[in-house]
Amino acid sequence: MADDTYYMKQALMEAQKAAEEGEVPVGAVVVCRDRIIARAHNLTETLTDVTAHAEMQAITAAANALGGKYLNDCTLYVTVEPCVMCAGAIAWAQTRRLVFGAGDEKRGYQKYAPNALHPKTEVVKGVLVDECTRLMKDFFRSKR
Repeated sequence: MADDTYYMKQALMEAQKAAEEGEVPVGAVVVCRDRIIARAHNLTETLTDVTAHAEMQAITAAANALGGKYLNDCTLYVTVEPCVMCAGAIAWAQTRRLVFGAGDEKRGYQKYAPNALHPKTEVVKGVLVDECTRLMKDFFRSKR
């Protein structure tokens, strides 16, 4: 059984893909029964769609893989704390666990809607936080 660090490294690989495509480098993977069933990264620029966050893409792909809308046996790994929109989707999908790396003090759900997740969702924060933070800072530094 792989651990949270392994799966967060997989999400970081997705975030790196996003950065290479000029997208804000957020990556996500969904794991169900020790198997990655969905991988995604931000596609907001590519799709010109403000809802095309990594989490939203991963939730949709996972639901398609499972053939149902609930992710109550799944863990979502994401490199940056979800926004309120994504937290709502995580809640509606009844995701069992949310694991994220870097916090987002400006737009994260904890600031605006700390109770947005499903009450049964377990949250783990700070997995590979340094790597996740560095990727975001390097990306925005390169844009200035």
